[in-house]
Amino acid sequence: MSQWDESYDLVIIGSGGGSMCAALKAKELGKRALIIEKLDKVGGSTGYSGGVWWLPNNPVMKRHGVEDSYERARQYFDSVVTYEGPSTSVKRRDAFLHMSPLIVDFLERKGMAFEYADGWSDYYDDRPGGEPRGRSLVAKLFDIRELGEWEGRLSRYRGAPIPANSNEFPTLFLLKRTWAGKRKAMQLGWRMLKQKLRGQTVLGGGAAIQGRMLQIALREQLPIWTDSPVEELIVEQGRVVGVTVRQGDRVRRIQAHDAVLINTGGFSHNAEMRKRYQPQPASADWTNANPGDTGEVIEAAMRLGAATDCMDEAWWVVTSLGPGLTFPEGARTPAGEPLPFMHHLDLSLPYSIMVDQDGQRFCNEAGSYMEIGQRMYKRQAETGKAVPSWVVMDSRQREFYPWGTAMPGKVPQQWLDSGYMIKAETLEELSKKCGIDTRGLLTTVQRFNGFCASGKDEDFARGGKAFDRSHGDPTIQPNPNLGAIEKGPFYAVRMYPGDVGTAGGLVTDEYARVLREDGQPISGLYATGNATAGVSGRMYPGAGTSIAASFIFGYIAAAHSAGQDKIW
Repeated sequence: MSQWDESYDLVIIGSGGGSMCAALKAKELGKRALIIEKLDKVGGSTGYSGGVWWLPNNPVMKRHGVEDSYERARQYFDSVVTYEGPSTSVKRRDAFLHMSPLIVDFLERKGMAFEYADGWSDYYDDRPGGEPRGRSLVAKLFDIRELGEWEGRLSRYRGAPIPANSNEFPTLFLLKRTWAGKRKAMQLGWRMLKQKLRGQTVLGGGAAIQGRMLQIALREQLPIWTDSPVEELIVEQGRVVGVTVRQGDRVRRIQAHDAVLINTGGFSHNAEMRKRYQPQPASADWTNANPGDTGEVIEAAMRLGAATDCMDEAWWVVTSLGPGLTFPEGARTPAGEPLPFMHHLDLSLPYSIMVDQDGQRFCNEAGSYMEIGQRMYKRQAETGKAVPSWVVMDSRQREFYPWGTAMPGKVPQQWLDSGYMIKAETLEELSKKCGIDTRGLLTTVQRFNGFCASGKDEDFARGGKAFDRSHGDPTIQPNPNLGAIEKGPFYAVRMYPGDVGTAGGLVTDEYARVLREDGQPISGLYATGNATAGVSGRMYPGAGTSIAASFIFGYIAAAHSAGQDKIW
């Protein structure tokens, strides 16, 4: 028998949202759980994220008068998630949808403060069962100074700290266009002044979720180790019974009486794994994923015979780069580290299109960010001319809306000097400077401008869904997402398939047990989050699907490993 340095019932590798949720459930069931984080920051991918849960049929949306049901949510889920693989099995779908309202009840009992992201529509709200007002929740803004000595140990977005949640940014982007945008900007300014006067650090997004989860975990006295990479899954008699953990120069053996739960994120920062599994070209430099997404624990499980699926997928969010894959001004953290721009909201707004090097559009620029990345890679596979693609802008795009870190009406001189943003007086000149096929671009723009006049995008239905329109400019008619490309000067930037995490990994069942290729569970091993192949397969039904799944299957893993028979 092994000699152990410490023993727990549930050992959780990684500290994302699903980890703390699992540890809380384990404690509620009378079990002892340990959270082990290899980095010096707690919160994992959830902390770095936009901070949203997609939880169908949840009680918070119902309090706002939005009716939902398991049956309606299932109708929508099945209409969107058409991929048939082990991760999207009927039983896993059932588990996710039945647990969605239950996880909200559980977290509220523990002290989580939710807000309904009213108007953040399902991404395919035009499908059967789609909800135009949305099924997404965010955490109320949180002052991370309430964490005391743990404040500096919280994982959070590495850009400028902003006291706003993700669902507020579409309105903020319209500060030069609508009274609602101006009011939201004034509200944000007041928040920033107030927190300065009060000595607070108020944050939204993933920091609000994980700040609150960490506060709850500390209140519950859950043990959390940082700077403690797991080096090995320990197996005895065919069962995972513990892990080895490195802490400085010392390696410790930690027993898991009931189970080990993997919640380590994906492999966005592992260049070798990206080359082996992901579509090409790809680069770890294009990702905004958790710095801990390096994949070694996924590989450790694979060495035990774990099956994988969807390893070629990611939660794609396109980014823009300069010549030679250089980062433009603004695309760095306050400490000077690369921080790629993420383009979703700005792509949704009028007066711009995205084209390949032949000058052809290939997607709905206002649609799901994951689908935009998939379509970019599909076009690349077909023609070899989509990575990079180009966003072509009318002058009104730069006059009216933000782009990257530039405010409306601003074009940083460094962007022009470096060649990150290319400027020309005519589309013909722009196409030549960018190397875009001139005839193709002019033909595409002429056709697109016709759609802008009619209000109907006959090629990709841009602006045809409530989701698209929720990120558009309502002052533009007849379609808030369509604005003609006709007023110079014109601008263009190179676009690449960035991501916020990989979306494939270990295959798990409805109880979050890691499965072998033959479908049998690896005894004592569970997984959740981006370390797994997602329950939504190759589609993203709504904002926060991956975070919701991490929480749900973390909770299920804790309950099932503790011997609970009926979980939902």
